[in-house]
Amino acid sequence: MNAFHGIGLRGSATLATVAPGISEALIATAAGLAAAIPAVIAYNHFVNQIRVLAAEMENFAGEFASYAEREMVKRV
Repeated sequence: MNAFHGIGLRGSATLATVAPGISEALIATAAGLAAAIPAVIAYNHFVNQIRVLAAEMENFAGEFASYAEREMVKRV
């Protein structure tokens, strides 16, 4: 925004006019990436842990249902 404002004030798009605005945008981009990259890594880690836990719970439920069914058949 500052780069466009500078162009509007001076009426030309020279490097001296747009450089401060571009440098601010690059710094903001770097700061955003510094926050976003660890967040994506943590998100993927926790999603993977949830998938593993869900698979373990599904396996347990299947094994428990099979065990309960065998026990019920034995009593009948």
